[in-house]
Amino acid sequence: MEFLDLSAAKGARGTLRLPGSKSISNRVLLLSALASGTTEVKALLDSDDTRVMLEALRLLGVNWQRHGNTDDYRVEGGSGAFSVKQAELFLGNAGTAFRSLTAACALSGGDYVLKGVPRMHERPIGDLVDALRQLGARVDYLENAGFPPLHIQPFTPGEAPSVCVKGHVSSQYLTGLLLSAPLLGREVVVEVEGELISKPYIEITLNLMQRFGVRVKREGWNRFIVPMAAYQSPGNLEVEGDASSASYFLAAGVIGHGPVRVEGVGRHAIQGDVRFAEALARMGAELSFGPHWIEARLGCADKLHALDMDCNHIPDAAMTLAILALYAEGTTTLKNIASWRVKETDRIAAMATELRKLGAEVEEGADFIRITPPAKLTPNAEIDTYDDHRMAMCFSLVSLAGTPVRINDPKCVNKTFPGYWAALAGISQ
Repeated sequence: MEFLDLSAAKGARGTLRLPGSKSISNRVLLLSALASGTTEVKALLDSDDTRVMLEALRLLGVNWQRHGNTDDYRVEGGSGAFSVKQAELFLGNAGTAFRSLTAACALSGGDYVLKGVPRMHERPIGDLVDALRQLGARVDYLENAGFPPLHIQPFTPGEAPSVCVKGHVSSQYLTGLLLSAPLLGREVVVEVEGELISKPYIEITLNLMQRFGVRVKREGWNRFIVPMAAYQSPGNLEVEGDASSASYFLAAGVIGHGPVRVEGVGRHAIQGDVRFAEALARMGAELSFGPHWIEARLGCADKLHALDMDCNHIPDAAMTLAILALYAEGTTTLKNIASWRVKETDRIAAMATELRKLGAEVEEGADFIRITPPAKLTPNAEIDTYDDHRMAMCFSLVSLAGTPVRINDPKCVNKTFPGYWAALAGISQ
């Protein structure tokens, strides 16, 4: 296995430009493909997850062009359902792409097979399939019930005025339904059963749908009314910097005393993960904000406070808080993180295992993790990353406070941030 040895750094300082948001990038690509007109997309994330989405859209008949070596793309909309009616799509381990394309393909009247890497076939999708079947979709499981790979066949649209989807496993199911509902050509009411997790990601979905001309009426977090409307290209759209990726560098500014400034997101960002900065402030960090930037450093108290926090609203960025817990006084408890269990790996189990290698005392539950830091971190720990980009980026941060560490399979960061290691080196002191 490949590995990367990170030597002990004395701190972190500098400014960097964030790559585009994965969540926004893949939503914008799908909306551009379904809209009437051509969309110029600027600052699209260049990563494994967006590449599989682009390739899938190409196989579905969507014409798109990259402008040279830039991150700017031109996407020609198909004015509704996909023009190619038979295709086999490989979507790697990209949950956002897999869930949203499952819904779009199911309502496009074609014959499609959707598959991914082995881990993708372990990530549940049954709640989304159940909801799509309520709309008349024909979706079959090719291996295990409730999980990919899937076979989608042409369907006869149902007349049910509403559809119900469970909200406690993944917000991506609701996102897929909302993004694809306009393909039915009638008003659709989407009702959420149970607690909806990761609500800020639904805010992203609704914001972008409105940019493409479809305004969804929301009644609380359990009822969404999608009107009879068609997507229209906004012409031009720039992708925000990735707020989840920002968390690593804001944390770096705290662990490494800083300051570290990230550009591409700021006080007006539509991504919920910018609220990670609020958690940093609660721990004792010093934060500054501009319209399109955030800066972090260790506060004047020169120490961090432990947290007891419900992380439902920032599930991805909350992983970075688990690393910051190593530098806090007392025990940190991160709660309402059951969704970690069904991500690229079982992130609660993986995080607990790797934190213990650094000397931390860790308790894990079905939906929480509790971390007590050691008096001194264990140097030269060999961190396994489980083919999970966020595990690699999180644990790299311990090097910034004088603890050398080995990161196994460092290329797994290519899923969302191919330039991560260079960016980290650029702020290391």
